[in-house]
Amino acid sequence: MTSGATGVVFRREFRAYTRSPMGYIVAAAVLLLDGILFYGLALGPRWGARLSGEVLQGFFYNASGMTAIAAVALSIRLVAEERQTGTLLLLDTSPVRDWEIVLGKFLSALAFLGAITVATVYIPLLILVNGKIAVGHILVGYLGLVCLGGAVLSIGLFASSLTRHQLVAAAVASVITGALFLFSSLAHVVGPPLNGVLSALTIHGHHWAGFGSGALHLRDLAYYAALTYFFLYAAAKAMEAKRWE
Repeated sequence: MTSGATGVVFRREFRAYTRSPMGYIVAAAVLLLDGILFYGLALGPRWGARLSGEVLQGFFYNASGMTAIAAVALSIRLVAEERQTGTLLLLDTSPVRDWEIVLGKFLSALAFLGAITVATVYIPLLILVNGKIAVGHILVGYLGLVCLGGAVLSIGLFASSLTRHQLVAAAVASVITGALFLFSSLAHVVGPPLNGVLSALTIHGHHWAGFGSGALHLRDLAYYAALTYFFLYAAAKAMEAKRWE
């Protein structure tokens, strides 16, 4: 259960998303591009007849990329914007601990990203027009999107805690996230034991495959939970260090 201070920060940040154009721009972009990709890459005529499970897996694969991009866009403002405007000073001088600020901001971004993600559920349901899909596959796929989104949000929050400039935060978050994505490809071109290490660290390939195909593995949940915790902890420590500068 979150503390009262965390709840206050959560409500404040969530209202900021619902009242700013940025939140709606990100939501509209995700819904539009997910729809286009679903038609073009999953249902487009060039693909011919495909199994419903393959179409659904293709949707989740494309949606995972959009979720990661949206998570970076939503998270980079969380701390950097407040440093830029000077409003973070009010939080620093209030009886609120750094981890409460970080947790409240993270949960608000996760809730908003989760709402955007759930809004796309009508897209895979279109498969029912001409095929059959397992409810479990949909639930596991969306759980994977939330796990991936939460991990990237924590990376973006960490990047935002390092600077007052949102562009710099976006660059740092993109580099870290991009590197974790590329580990999957690098694991195929290097030899052991490095390939095993890269495969275990990748944020998408090895750990995402199960979610996309509807298979739930505890090791993948543990990976995303650990990665999220690591960057949230790093963000709290970064804010603590900035507080004493």
